[in-house]
Amino acid sequence: MKVSTRVEYGMLALTDIAMYAANGTSVSAPDIAEREGISQKYLEQILTHLKQAGLIRAQKGLRGGYTLSRPADRISIADVLNALDKSILDPQNTSGDRNERSLRNAVNAGLWEKMNGFLNGFAANKTLAEFVQECRNQMSGEWDYYMI
Repeated sequence: MKVSTRVEYGMLALTDIAMYAANGTSVSAPDIAEREGISQKYLEQILTHLKQAGLIRAQKGLRGGYTLSRPADRISIADVLNALDKSILDPQNTSGDRNERSLRNAVNAGLWEKMNGFLNGFAANKTLAEFVQECRNQMSGEWDYYMI
């Protein structure tokens, strides 16, 4: 599956904010950009999309930055994807007469529509909090690799 850099970096930025903004502290764009290797100028554009979607809040001032606008367990991955690129979770265009028995309709119904349904279900039911915990688990060494 291919997604745009806006979606990829937006997920990184939101996950970074969820992980590093604790107890009301905010995370600055320069800090996110440095940690995640994203151009700060491009990151600011992405953060604007997330802010307009109501997922983050900007705080101005000396200790300014970004925080989540609501708890991470009330933000679904679908909310994030739709804020960054509405076309990802849109139903696939499976044009054609639904009653016509053709290989194209069979493939569309049997594969593409089902895959899109699984993606929509996953994104709607996975919260940012769950995703952040999975990231923390992976980063903490839960996935050890052994070389022989």
